[in-house]
Amino acid sequence: MSSSRPFPAVARQLAVIGRRLYARGWALGTSGNFSAVLSHRPLTLAITASAVPKGELGAAQILLCDARGAVIGRRRGKPSAEALLHVAIARLRQAGAVLHTHSVWSTMLSDLYAEAGGLKIEGYEMLKGLKGVTSHKHEEWIPIIENDQDMPRLARAVEETLTHFNDVHAFLLRRHGLYTWGDTLADAERHVEILEFLFEAVGRGPRTRVTREM
Repeated sequence: MSSSRPFPAVARQLAVIGRRLYARGWALGTSGNFSAVLSHRPLTLAITASAVPKGELGAAQILLCDARGAVIGRRRGKPSAEALLHVAIARLRQAGAVLHTHSVWSTMLSDLYAEAGGLKIEGYEMLKGLKGVTSHKHEEWIPIIENDQDMPRLARAVEETLTHFNDVHAFLLRRHGLYTWGDTLADAERHVEILEFLFEAVGRGPRTRVTREM
């Protein structure tokens, strides 16, 4: 679902959300990147500029980019290096917003469970904060993808993962962080909050045996 609001309003909202995520320790320093879809046809994203401290993020540091991850419009700057991942998620999930954070818990779990290919979370009431989940008995599988500095190749890995696991709400990049999305920025931010709670609950609790999903 695309935003019906103009770019300046979306840029302001992205900046506010970025500062909130920074304040909660989920996007420290220049880590993390955030986007909102302005149009699916053609695909146009409002996205954070590269190497911007998230605690000081302002609307002027939000850029427009196209389906190739290239800047369009009058603003100068370089979009997040991971713009192609946002493009892949927006296209495959028809998402309205994509948020990427670098919390301690998501980073630790992405390494701890990498050999299993992902992390299964079940039995927590907080799972009901994810879109479409109505019971604590839900089993949420969160795939873990090996990190890669080759962004086109990493984008292809994301596409393959989301095609194979077509009902997941998020994925982790190994030793890197969380990617999640939603129909709106508010939905995506809620998913970050829910998932970060669950990651900490799992991380602080007894280690659960996890097997690779087929």
